[in-house]
Amino acid sequence: MSRIPQGFIQDLLSRTDIVEVIGTRVELKRAGKEFKGLSPFTNEKSPSFFVSPAKQMFFCFSSGKNGTAINFLMENDRLSFVEAVEELAKRAGVQVPREGGHSEQLVLEGPLDALAAAERFYRTQLKTHQPAIEYLKKRGLGGDTAKLFGIGYAPESWDALARLFPDPEYALTAGLLIQRDSGGAYDRFRNRVMFPIRDTRGRVIAFGGRTLANDPAKYLNSPETPLFHKGRNLFGLYEAKQSSKADLPFLMVVEGYMDVVMLAHHGIRNAVATLGTATTRDHLSLLFKSTPRVVFCFDGDRAGRSAAWRALEQALPEVHEGRECRFMFLPDGHDPDTLVQEIGAEAFRGLVGQAMSLSDFLLGELKKEVNLGTRDGRARLVGLARPHLERMREGPLRSVIVSELEHLTRLGRADLDALLTGHERAAASGRPAPSGRTESPGARPIKRALQLLLERPDMAQGVAHVGQLAAMPQPGIDMLVEAIEFFHEHPDSHAGQLLELWRDTPKGAALNRIIGVEEQLDEAAIGQEFADTIGHLRMKALRGRAQVLLELARERELASAETAELEQITRQLSDARLV
Repeated sequence: MSRIPQGFIQDLLSRTDIVEVIGTRVELKRAGKEFKGLSPFTNEKSPSFFVSPAKQMFFCFSSGKNGTAINFLMENDRLSFVEAVEELAKRAGVQVPREGGHSEQLVLEGPLDALAAAERFYRTQLKTHQPAIEYLKKRGLGGDTAKLFGIGYAPESWDALARLFPDPEYALTAGLLIQRDSGGAYDRFRNRVMFPIRDTRGRVIAFGGRTLANDPAKYLNSPETPLFHKGRNLFGLYEAKQSSKADLPFLMVVEGYMDVVMLAHHGIRNAVATLGTATTRDHLSLLFKSTPRVVFCFDGDRAGRSAAWRALEQALPEVHEGRECRFMFLPDGHDPDTLVQEIGAEAFRGLVGQAMSLSDFLLGELKKEVNLGTRDGRARLVGLARPHLERMREGPLRSVIVSELEHLTRLGRADLDALLTGHERAAASGRPAPSGRTESPGARPIKRALQLLLERPDMAQGVAHVGQLAAMPQPGIDMLVEAIEFFHEHPDSHAGQLLELWRDTPKGAALNRIIGVEEQLDEAAIGQEFADTIGHLRMKALRGRAQVLLELARERELASAETAELEQITRQLSDARLV
């Protein structure tokens, strides 16, 4: 099937005036910097439909809909995504290019096109390379499953793929090639079975390669790129979602490509894999968009338990409103790939059904740290549980855990609640207890910076030290950093183009929640507030890094580079008078 290049869509939106598109269908009147009219989606009598020329977006407050000109045509004219793009292209007087048609000429519009071309190339190479075929057969994999996941083969050559790209720019950006110091580029993946990594729309954004040689790096992933971030993507999620027209009853998180592929080969189509990194909150947000239940599958050894605990810590703030996490531990010496081949799909599903609940895993691990036969041990259990419960939202799961704590510690509910919420300490200090708000104070400046940036994307050009911001362990900072980088790399872009780039992703959904109509501030006020907010975040990042280095210094002697970094951070904080 042909696909419209992402680069063309971005260019098309830059050529489109959303006011003109909507103005032919809705009567609009000027309202300050915007236009307003009656919603075409509801029968309202007072106008709550706004169109922003600056953002190139519409906002309908009566129906909750918003988006770009493409979204408007899809909603108002009942068009598909492709039909909406074709309608805008017709208005702009341009033709829609298609990838994957009958033309033999390779036309690239951006990194996505280079990745799609590489996937076709690798698949073709697999058909003629017998050792790779034999490897897959030996692992128990059939041709239909290999085709389902688009598995291919990267030849044992330094330039087999590089020759496909006369201009390597997009292939370099996509992480397919590596720049030579002497000029030119060479293939990143060589003599490897290739697994395409797709986004939620099915577009190839990266690859994982399994070596067929005695390479110490058995698996090699694409590097981090503007399209691919290990902590925000999952292998097999697109394929899992394609297996069902409705939401999946659950998704199982495993560790390897072959685990996902082999489970699918045995008919278990709802497995996904992290990409050489621990589970993140972005992973969980992505998973819970497709299912209410996530089952983590880990080895039963100490390393597996540690990985499961890290996943639990990330899951605590995300498990609410009917969401559920469970934990499955495998027998010694097995991973999902080998176990499903040994016991079969039905028995494997039976083990999944016996997976441990989050509450059982949490309290079970904490109980190992204390002696419940003593008062001190029971009091210590409350202290160990408290930081984990503080990360959870109010709801049935938290109530279940608190009730179990009440039973284990033999405390009355009032006393236990006081210990867990800190009401006693709050009363003694004269300060009110926490209000239970779900948005942390640290998230508010990030959200505000993003809102201001969407008003004035040109401000991204003035942001320095982006790397320091990216290092903050604060939810939402990755989204702000990506937005800054996007507008820095595309200085003429508007908010609507960023929204289109993030279509059908957790970031796109988050952007929809925070984006709004024009701020009632003048240009200077927006610029000053943005600069102040970014400065505040940078100082917070520096203080956080300094604290990490100081804690390391208590455990061991710092390396010379770490000492120099700490001294530099101290000077920067001192100069800002924030020490």
